[in-house]
Order: sequence, then structure tokens, then C-alpha cells
Amino acid sequence: MKLKFLIEYDGTGYSGWQIQKNAKSIQGTIIKSIEKVFSESKGNNVIKDFQGSGRTDSGVHAHEQAAHLECETTIPPHVLKILLNNELPSSIAILDIEKADDRFHARHSAKARQYVYRISKRKSALGKKYVWWVKDKLDVEKMKKITNLFIGIRDYKSFTEKIKEEKSTKVYVEELDLSEETDLILIRIKASHFLWKMVRRITGVLVEAGRGNIGEKEIKSLFKNYSDLPAKLTAPPSGLFLEKIFY
Repeated sequence: MKLKFLIEYDGTGYSGWQIQKNAKSIQGTIIKSIEKVFSESKGNNVIKDFQGSGRTDSGVHAHEQAAHLECETTIPPHVLKILLNNELPSSIAILDIEKADDRFHARHSAKARQYVYRISKRKSALGKKYVWWVKDKLDVEKMKKITNLFIGIRDYKSFTEKIKEEKSTKVYVEELDLSEETDLILIRIKASHFLWKMVRRITGVLVEAGRGNIGEKEIKSLFKNYSDLPAKLTAPPSGLFLEKIFY
């Protein structure tokens, strides 16, 4: 049996999605909970594989991460959802579990991913873990204008770690929208896939443009030649959310 999961989580205090030795991860925490539920349930319950649609970095959150569980179990999906939510910590919630086609793969079947980054215009006592408070006044209209520079197929070699062995640093960005909601600036980006720290570095560059310290010419050059400038401007993980996976 293959099951499709939709998962919400607060990434604060986790080393990211991917399971790691000697570190607390979202994937590892969910697997331990599945193992406990399976061991306490009657029947032949066996985990064969549990994978997410992609990795999220340390401290990054998710409104709706997708994953698949390949297993042998007699527990109905709706019951498994209840049992897992009772077992998991408050920082992780299973939104939905449904039966999936045997060919479904959370990562390989995905057509696009969407992230949203939340910038706060003011100090927030309650939302500190979920925003980046930028104290400077930003020129939002200028930021909106330069979002077009990121649309389409671009080489994002300057927006990821150079030491990472990426097969290709070219990414198709389908949408990059910037909007405002009361005290928040929301940067929403949809792409075929994402490189490590790519969204946080795009955000950092947009904020620097909003401060008036970087313009179109400098941003265009980042796609032509490698530069470590985006690395220096990397936004903190607290404001980043994986919002949706498209299949």
C-alpha cells in the first residue's frame, strides 16, 4: 500500500526535514511515531519507505508538506491520521492521509513547489518565530518591480551554496509575487524545484533592493557570473514556509 500524507509543521528546533544522525528532524520524528503506532496496533504493520517532496532547511516551516508512506498495514488512513496526531509533538500535524497510486512518489511526481516568506514591518512578540523583522523602511514598489528579473529559466548558481553538488543550478521560476497584509510583506514563489537556501537568498536580495542598496543591473549580473553577495544577504529561516506541492 502507498499512502499520501499532507503535513504541517513548525520547523523551530529541528535540523530540517531530512533524517540525520544525532539531530532532530521532521522526517525522523514522523517515522518514529509511525513505528510506535504500528508496533502498538494489531496485524502485520511494516514500513517500507517514507519520503517527503523535498528537503526544508533547519528552522524552516511548512503549511503543507507532502510525503508518501509505502507500507503494509491494515490500519485505515483516517484512523492512522488520528493515531499519529495523538503521538506526534505539537509542532507537527498530519493534515490528511489518503491512498495513492502505486506509481505516486512525493518528490518525483511533483510538478512544482511553492514557498512563502513572511517579512514583518514591526516587532512581533507573538510571531517572532515565524517572521523576519526588518527594521528599515522598505520601498515595496521597487521590490515588486524587480521580481520580474527572477521569472523564467535562470541560473541560480549565486543563490545556493557553491560547495553543494547540484546537478544543475538552472531553475524555472513560474511565479514570484510580492504583496502586503497589514504589518506583513509576503514573498510567494512557485518553481519547478528549489536549490539549497535559494528562497532565503532571493528574499535577502529583494530586501536589499527595498533598502535602496542594490538595483536591476547588479541583480542581473548575479545570473551571469557567480557572486557571493546573495550568501551575505541570506534571510533567516524563521520567516520561510513551504506552502504547497503541485502534482
